[in-house]
Amino acid sequence: MSEVKKIATRDSYGNTLVELGKEHENLVVLDADLAGATKTAIFKKAFPERHIDCGIAEGNMAGIAAGLATCGKVPFMSSFAMFAAGRAFEQVRNSIGYPHLNVKIGATHAGISVGEDGATHQCNEDIALMRMIPGMVVINPCDDVEAKAAVRAAYEYEGPVYLRFGRLAVPVINDEATYKFELGKGVVLKEGKDVTIIATGLCVNEAVEAAKLLTADGIDAEVINIHTCRSLGCPLDVEFCCETARLKALIMPEPGKFCWCFSKENEYSIPWDCIRQIGEDIILVDFRNEKLLSGE
Repeated sequence: MSEVKKIATRDSYGNTLVELGKEHENLVVLDADLAGATKTAIFKKAFPERHIDCGIAEGNMAGIAAGLATCGKVPFMSSFAMFAAGRAFEQVRNSIGYPHLNVKIGATHAGISVGEDGATHQCNEDIALMRMIPGMVVINPCDDVEAKAAVRAAYEYEGPVYLRFGRLAVPVINDEATYKFELGKGVVLKEGKDVTIIATGLCVNEAVEAAKLLTADGIDAEVINIHTCRSLGCPLDVEFCCETARLKALIMPEPGKFCWCFSKENEYSIPWDCIRQIGEDIILVDFRNEKLLSGE
């Protein structure tokens, strides 16, 4: 049995920054005295003149990144998730998110994968905090292949992006030769008819392993990797099948209504199978689908 290849997504981040640095002179990297841990030290070694150590001052780093973005640079500011999303939240919200500046936040050591660094550094709130900032794109890659593609996608995207990376090495489950990264679009890793497991980030591999265990018990599980974590506009509710654990439909408000606070009339039930793509402010629906036409 071949040994499973494991790479930490923070390593993928540092290596891809170097590749992008060779291709784009406007890319600059900022860090808060953690370059060795966040792996931006790899970029610093290659481009010392484009790496700025801001010291243990994450809020200040966010302000500097915002200023650089207004001058045509594409700054990647890096720290642990606890500090990038937690300590610097106000500056990220008001100085980066509110003016929708082209700043990329590379947050490493996210979640409980920090392990021995302790509970103070185990930031589990960062996805919730960042996805609530209007216009902020949140990407949580599951492995080396997806992380490298995500960093490139973040550079190409015009606007603020929060990239979430882990500390520990995780299995590489995607094939670099065939993998295609698309912002906002999930990846079906395994087809299944009995139950659907949806995971993001480092939990994706665990979901794949869980599906294998279910197969041994005669349960055919579908596994979906959701690498882009953002809200679905303002849906009131979802229709959910408890027997199969599958999402059936989104319940959307009539235009002009605010989350159905004032009226439940003319609600729109959009079958999940009819939804082709979910964007920042629009849901693309296939009206030719028989389920939508029949009102199922």
